[in-house]
Amino acid sequence: MYGYHQNKDDLKARLRKVEGQVRGVERMVDEDVYCIDILTQIAAAESALKKVAVKLLEDHLSHCVADAAGGSRKKLDAKVSEATAAIERLLKA
Repeated sequence: MYGYHQNKDDLKARLRKVEGQVRGVERMVDEDVYCIDILTQIAAAESALKKVAVKLLEDHLSHCVADAAGGSRKKLDAKVSEATAAIERLLKA
């Protein structure tokens, strides 16, 4: 099992919320809502999605990386590199 398994229901609920926000943005565009209001809603959706990503990263560190710490140094280094690359991608987004 991956580290997020215990939080799967919470993650799915958060993702449904993001999905609803994105659908709301589409509706706003269809209804010709003021640009700034749409941008505000987009920022809220991005923030909610980043919270999901941070939670997944936390689970990865506490489960996958922690498990690797009990194994070989090579395995631990690989997991740390994965986490570092994921953080880097999040910062670029």
